[in-house]
Parts: sequence; structure tokens; C-alpha cells
Amino acid sequence: MKAGVFLYPWDVVGDPDAAGRIAGLGVRQVTLASAYHSTRALTPRHPAHRIVTAEHAAVLYPPDPDRWAGRALAPYRQTWTPGDDPYGEAAEVLAAAGLEVHSWVVLAHSSRLGAEHPDTSVVNAYGDRYPWAPCIARPDVRDHLVDLAAEAAARPGARGTELESCGWYGFAHLHAHDKVAGVGLGDAAQYLMSLCFCTVCREGYGDVGVDPEALSAAVRRALEPAWSGGGSRESGRDGIARLLGPTSADATLRWRGRVARAFQEAAVAAVRAAAPPGFQVLLHADPVPYRTGANVGVEPDHILAVADGVVLPCTGADAVREAVLGPFAGRGGVRAANFGVVTGMGGSPHTLERDAAHAASLGADQLRLYHAGLASGPDLEAVAAALSRLG
Repeated sequence: MKAGVFLYPWDVVGDPDAAGRIAGLGVRQVTLASAYHSTRALTPRHPAHRIVTAEHAAVLYPPDPDRWAGRALAPYRQTWTPGDDPYGEAAEVLAAAGLEVHSWVVLAHSSRLGAEHPDTSVVNAYGDRYPWAPCIARPDVRDHLVDLAAEAAARPGARGTELESCGWYGFAHLHAHDKVAGVGLGDAAQYLMSLCFCTVCREGYGDVGVDPEALSAAVRRALEPAWSGGGSRESGRDGIARLLGPTSADATLRWRGRVARAFQEAAVAAVRAAAPPGFQVLLHADPVPYRTGANVGVEPDHILAVADGVVLPCTGADAVREAVLGPFAGRGGVRAANFGVVTGMGGSPHTLERDAAHAASLGADQLRLYHAGLASGPDLEAVAAALSRLG
């Protein structure tokens, strides 16, 4: 089973031993960030630093000035890793070590974009903006993200790409000094909190037969017991229908599904147009269509007709893998099982061999390991041992 790891360019740039260390794990592929959101990252083995603070979403290569000239929305450049093209420098070193490099592109997730251009953000039923979540229904946002996908994916020498956040983002977000866990929200309530009520989405709800004012009021009414009673554990599409009513729930799902599918089709088409023949395009995905976030909700039949496959979150109990891999069983395309291998971040490198075998029995044909740059020495030793036995 082909295995790959995720890396940031700053894990490699300035560390002459990085590429050899990664190749020594027994992986064939590195999925290397070319466009990424803000983060604070540990670099436990780098000879020059221990912490890298990526202060905002940025591209990790020099963007094409002709592509972005005169446009209000354009990618931001990074300043925290030395050099003009840290992605390109890292990719070249990794390829020289015999590793296949694929780009890692984060799309609808940028707090700086929302801060500097508030009208681009998702707006919830209470009128609160989510600056980290660009609304993909907005034409200017969609055009920006589609062009970003093409440019950031088809980097020189890349053999493929993995598109993260290629769909709706919403309420859930790993935020600095987060203070939102006081009220427990199940995924149905989180869906309601993720519904967008910007001007474009309001028009969209009207197009599918729902009055946007009545819908926003219905969302607030449905959530009021959660705020006063300590939470809501409703889940699934049936849970959404119970909270919002079947007619309104169906209308929101139809509108958002239409927008997400169109965005995914446009992004993948733009990547293919910019990339050489044989370039592989995968999406980080969740088979529950209404889910939002890094692993965007998709309809399996649709996404496998658009992209070459999916990367699916598989860390956790057997039931987690069964839930995400099951809907893709027998449908073809790449089905990469993504496992956390950083113990301190909830990963389980010491059970990787067993967990990977379970994923394979459910139809997974590749592995992705998150994240080789963040993992401790013992975690990487466990990964290497597991991969050597998996073959």
C-alpha cells in the first residue's frame, strides 16, 4: 500500500537531514504544503528553530503577478521561512531523495482574507461573521479560490495535489484561545451554526423556495434550547430536519450542495487545465455531504466522477473508519486513509499497522500520515516499524 506523509516546507528548508529522514520512514510520497492557513508549528528536529509561526494564510511560493494583477482578492505571501520559494526549494530536495512530491493546497480557510475583506465571509443566522470561512457561494470568492487552486496545485515537479477545504467551511474551527466549548453542540446544531446568510446565500435560499428571513429566524428558534439548556446532541440529516423542519432543512441542503459541487468541479477543472497529463487530483473529504471544514462533505458518486479520489480521516476507533470508508466501497478512485501519527495530537502511531490493515479491508488503497514534521522521534520510529511490516 502506497504511503505518504504531510510536511511543511519549513520542515525541510535549512535542514540537510530532513529528506533522508523522511525517505527512511519507508514512504513513497510527500504531500507538501504550497498554500496553507495560519498555524503555530513545532519543528522538533530542525537544526535552526523549534517553533514556526505562520501568521496568516499564505502561499509558500512566489505567486504569478500577471495572474493576480489588479484583483481585490489575491493570495498573501509568506515571510516566516527564508527564501523566495520555500515550497520549490523543499520539493526539489525531497524529489532528489527519491520521494514523489504532491502539493497540499488549503482553499476555503483564511482568517486574513476575512479580516481584510469582511464581505467575503460566511455570516451566521445571528449576523456574526466567520472571518476564517470564505463563502464559496460568492462569485468573487469562488473565482479567487479556483485560481488559487490552479496555481498552488500545479507547482513545478509536482506529481499531483491534495485539495483541503475545497467546499464549505463553517462554525467549527481550531482558533487561538478558543472559548466555545461551554455549550455542547452536536453535528446538526453545528450545521445550523454553519449556514451562511450573506447576501448571495440569502438569494440562493430564495431560489430553492425558502424565505431567507424566515429561515434565519427558524435557525435561531431551533438553537435557543441549546443555549438555555446546555447544548444539543442532535445528529445526522434527520437531526437537522428535527431542528429546522423537513422543508427548510431540505432547501438548505440543496442550495449548499449545489454550490459545493459547482465549486469542486471548477477547482478540479482549473487544476487539470494548469497541470501536465497524469497529474493526480485528490480531495480531503467526508462522505456526509453537509459536513464542513478541512475534510469537506461530499457526495461519493459525484466527487469520484470529478476528482481522482479522496483522502479520508481515519484516526480513531474502527467505527470511524467504517463510517468514512464504507460509502466509497466499490466505487473506484483512490481512497487514501489519513491517520494521525502524532501522539500528542491524538494520533496513534503504535497501532498504525493494525489500523492500516483495517482500513485496507474496508477498501483503502493508500495511506496518508499526519504529520511527519510535527511528530516526535519515538512516533516516527513507530511509523517506520509499522510501514516495514505492512510492506
